[in-house]
Amino acid sequence: MHIAIAGNIGSGKSTLTRLLARHYGWEARFEAVDHNPYLEDYYNDLERWSFNLEVYFLKERFRDLIDIQHSQHDIVQDRTIYEGVYVFMQNNKAMGNLSDRDYNTYMELFEQMMTVVRLPDLMIYLKASVPHLVANIQRRGRDYEQQMQLDYLKNLNNRYDDFIFNNYKGRVMVVEKDELDFEHQPKHLAQITDRIDRTLFGLFPEIGNEHARHE
Repeated sequence: MHIAIAGNIGSGKSTLTRLLARHYGWEARFEAVDHNPYLEDYYNDLERWSFNLEVYFLKERFRDLIDIQHSQHDIVQDRTIYEGVYVFMQNNKAMGNLSDRDYNTYMELFEQMMTVVRLPDLMIYLKASVPHLVANIQRRGRDYEQQMQLDYLKNLNNRYDDFIFNNYKGRVMVVEKDELDFEHQPKHLAQITDRIDRTLFGLFPEIGNEHARHE
């Protein structure tokens, strides 16, 4: 089984991945953000390094997806290849950071990759406001993230919503993140695990509107 955690920068993906792995005994797969050799350069010069950054991420995420599909374990994954393409790559293209030639090359590569992989069993989308994201980014203190513009985060949020609600074809569970502190409040984590249990295993009856398109 493959569970994916989606959400903007600072939404709490890594934290939820770790907590769900511990709760269910799943294997956690984390995105190798700190080891991307282009990331710091990218934030200093978006136009120069966008294509390099995106191709590197695509290569890493595709490799992870192949590994997951061949794994004998249940996997919970921090961010997916789909977000890299439909959120971050599309945002870079809209900002004018990639030429049409680079964009077309990238998309052709991605489309070829998709012929040999399948969608996650469930994608959990952590939907958060920009102020919430900013607070979390400041709290964790990664140097290369501190110069992010609010408009950049807002644009990513809009693209996440468009991706999840209009483009993604798999099963989605939407979690409104602003009012939750699942790292420090066990009852907040329990709200999420109850929904997962209901969605994947049918352990609890559905209560109210779960605000999830495919749940």
